[in-house]
Amino acid sequence: MTGPHPWFHGGVVIDLVPPARTGAPLREGLHRLVPPVVAWLLGNLVTWLVAAHSAAGDGSKVAYWSTAGRRRWDSEHYLAIAKTGYEMFWCRDRYADFPDVMCGNVAWFPGYPMAVRAVSATGLPYETSAVLVAEASLFGMFAVLWYLLGARLTWASGLTLAIGVVFPGAVYFHAIFPIATGTLALLVCVAGVRRGSWGMAAAGGFAAASCHLVGAVAVGMLLLSALFAWQRDAWRVRIAKAVASAAIAGCGVLWAKWLMWQATGRWDAYEALQKSSYQQSGVRQPFDEMRNAYGFPFGDWYRPQGHLPWLVEHSLGAHRSQLWLNVIFFLLVVATAVVLLVRDRRLGPDEWAALILTVAIFLLPFFAGAEMSWYRNHAQMFVGLVLVHRMSRWIQVPLLVLCSVQYALLSSMFFAGVLV
Repeated sequence: MTGPHPWFHGGVVIDLVPPARTGAPLREGLHRLVPPVVAWLLGNLVTWLVAAHSAAGDGSKVAYWSTAGRRRWDSEHYLAIAKTGYEMFWCRDRYADFPDVMCGNVAWFPGYPMAVRAVSATGLPYETSAVLVAEASLFGMFAVLWYLLGARLTWASGLTLAIGVVFPGAVYFHAIFPIATGTLALLVCVAGVRRGSWGMAAAGGFAAASCHLVGAVAVGMLLLSALFAWQRDAWRVRIAKAVASAAIAGCGVLWAKWLMWQATGRWDAYEALQKSSYQQSGVRQPFDEMRNAYGFPFGDWYRPQGHLPWLVEHSLGAHRSQLWLNVIFFLLVVATAVVLLVRDRRLGPDEWAALILTVAIFLLPFFAGAEMSWYRNHAQMFVGLVLVHRMSRWIQVPLLVLCSVQYALLSSMFFAGVLV
């Protein structure tokens, strides 16, 4: 087959970045950082505009530039881990009227809180440190994605970065949550696979697994990497690199479990709290979980009092359209990989890695049970933008429009206090 396939972009280059000149590597490097910087700034601008139009029911404005505007339920647990470490106790030991279940913060992973603790050692408040870690991670995400896109401004790479700015669930990249840090780690893992650096891939996998349970999907991807990565090595070496990098990545989970054991004396502290307080244990029926997630009554449980702005009023059930958009994105990534395999009979190592991670991230919440958090877990499908880059503009532009509308709705739901 010759000529561009209609599924893919035509590769038209917008030559805004001048070619490198001998003796000017620093200038070239700064030029290459311009698109990620612009994407990061636009992400904050768009989110601030949505927050400004998401006044609470009493008419008060959302202070996007304050730390309070970025804190939600789980944020308190991450901040507590950063400040004082892990704890687990029977709720009735401290709260007489509480149900007879376990309380504590051992259901949350340590990677992000430990980064917050490290930044706070400079003297900054923990809340400010948490926002700085999240925003620095988001900029890192755009920078690593830009590298994976070839660091050259074309219609395809520009549209892909734009989709990243309003990616489904991306409001949590700005919040006091580990989503941006974990996603950055996954992208570093993909970059390591692309570069043929098993050490970089292992480090990214370790960081991802230590930030969030969803990040543990990197372990499976790295195990499979012997089939599509490290192509210059003999099979024995490829298998060794895959197993070694997966083992190191898996140590991210073991580190989290060790910290929990040190604080509570129980190796099963994570599982015990999840089962006792959140009824999350074992493998769930995925379609049942999907229905539960779709039908969860956020708008009834957390509806703000008083007059609601138009944007908030129309966003109270935005998690439902979010699920449809996530399904569309998932199917588009898979379809793109299939078309590439049929047309070119191959995928690049980074494309294989992104495909495996996207599929695993999409499916995991519905097997593990996450009816109130799947939308932020799915935000880590950001790694799938590596394959969005290969789509036609006829696909990318409608996807950008859909993501932009949904970003406004879900972000408004977040800033109105309806989304947890």
